[in-house]
Amino acid sequence: MSDVLAVLTTTDAAEKAEALARGAVEARVAACAQVSGPVTSVYRWEGAVETAREWQVLFKTAAARYDALEEHIRRHHDYDTPEIVAMPVVRGGADYLAWVARESAG
Repeated sequence: MSDVLAVLTTTDAAEKAEALARGAVEARVAACAQVSGPVTSVYRWEGAVETAREWQVLFKTAAARYDALEEHIRRHHDYDTPEIVAMPVVRGGADYLAWVARESAG
C-alpha cells in the first residue's frame, strides 16, 4: 500500500475542470491532475433523477495532503455538494509514487 491517493471530482464545464486541475497543482495540493470528458452523469438530486454532461478531474496527491486538497476543491468548486472521492493507490511504480509524494508535499 502506498501513501498516494487518486481523488476524483466532476464539474459542468471543461474550463472549470481545467481551472480546478491547474489550481490544485499550482497550490501543491496535488502533483498532477487529469481532465476527462465529457461524461454523462445520472444522479438523484433534490428528489428528481437528473442527467448532466460533466468533466472529471482526477488528482494524484500524497495521502497526508488529502485534507488540503479537499479544502481547495471545496473553496474553488461551484457545486453545492461537489463529488470528492478519494481512492488509495494500492500499488504503482516506485519512482512515480515518490514523485507524487514529493510534488504534493507543499
